Amino acid sequence: MGELKKINLAGLSRHKLRAMFEKLDEKPFRADQVMKWIHQRGATEINSMTDISKSLRGRLIEISEILLPRILTSFSSSDGSHKWIVQVESGSKVEMVYIPESGRGTLCISSQAGCSLDCSFCATGKQGFNSNLSAAEIIGQLWWANKKLTGFNEMKERPVSNVVMMGMGEPLLNFDNVMDAISIMMEDCAYGLSKRKVTISTSGVVPAIEKMRGFTDASLAISLHAPNDELRSQIMPINKKYPIEQLLRSVKDYMASLNDKRVPVIEYTLIKGVNDHRQHARDLAELLKSLPCKINLIPFNTFSLSNYERPSNSSVSNFRKILKDAGYTVTVRTTRADDIGAACGQLVGDVADQTSRSTRYKKRFPREIQSSNIDRNLVALAEKM
Repeated sequence: MGELKKINLAGLSRHKLRAMFEKLDEKPFRADQVMKWIHQRGATEINSMTDISKSLRGRLIEISEILLPRILTSFSSSDGSHKWIVQVESGSKVEMVYIPESGRGTLCISSQAGCSLDCSFCATGKQGFNSNLSAAEIIGQLWWANKKLTGFNEMKERPVSNVVMMGMGEPLLNFDNVMDAISIMMEDCAYGLSKRKVTISTSGVVPAIEKMRGFTDASLAISLHAPNDELRSQIMPINKKYPIEQLLRSVKDYMASLNDKRVPVIEYTLIKGVNDHRQHARDLAELLKSLPCKINLIPFNTFSLSNYERPSNSSVSNFRKILKDAGYTVTVRTTRADDIGAACGQLVGDVADQTSRSTRYKKRFPREIQSSNIDRNLVALAEKM
């Protein structure tokens, strides 16, 4: 028989760490000590945890380890953003993006290698699906961002103030691992992020949204992108299974379960000639009238495996004005990091596709692939490996 696989301490929530120490007949506070060493001091070796007795460290080394995903390379944008290519255990490569803004720094984290949903405006879905990321691979992205940006000097202010689960993959299709990672993000003995500053973005996995009420009080963003079922089903196949009425009902129920007055963010990617007409804006205003929310408009960011185009500035302005006049708080997401293929909807990674979807798309778009900035980045990465 082979050796038992060791427990990866990096991905254990406080609850699970406490349960582990209980089995070892140790006090619960040991969990807090371990979390501080890994997530606040950047420890990767158990023996470096000097406020834990040598004998207990020896026992931990026998049954556990600290394993984090591997950073392969990074890209820096002219606007100050950073993109890192992260290799996970499956061998696939995912991407995470850090976007600095006045008064805050936002980290966009991936939850899956690839994505099974195939939304027509998203580059990740064109890669197909390989695997769910483990909790350690998800939280490891935040660990690496802190290490790369400022290190783990306790005297320094942490650069990441906000985390959005808007990277590669559908977070709620990797429910357990995402919930554990988010729990670590919010723990005072780890990263101490506010529930208002950790956001789960979902395409609308209704049963998982309903399940969230028993696991987290993180903020919620909904990738809506269309004001009616017919159009949404065309660009987001998941709508055929969970139509808009069901989706909005589950969102209302989740928001009602929170003990504050937060509202969800409705994400709406504007695609030229597809969903950016004035009537679409009026229909959206009518659709959301019973749901207190903020609306984030995202002008489409081009990528090689799509024929969609970015809308004109006037179309974006007109769409925004109609919604504002209807009483909504509306923001237009400024395109950031598109020069390194890291703008919203552009993340592609390098996924060992289990669905053959990427092969089909690449046959349809051979010329565009050769000329895309994103793929040039991946070629450069391959040459460095």
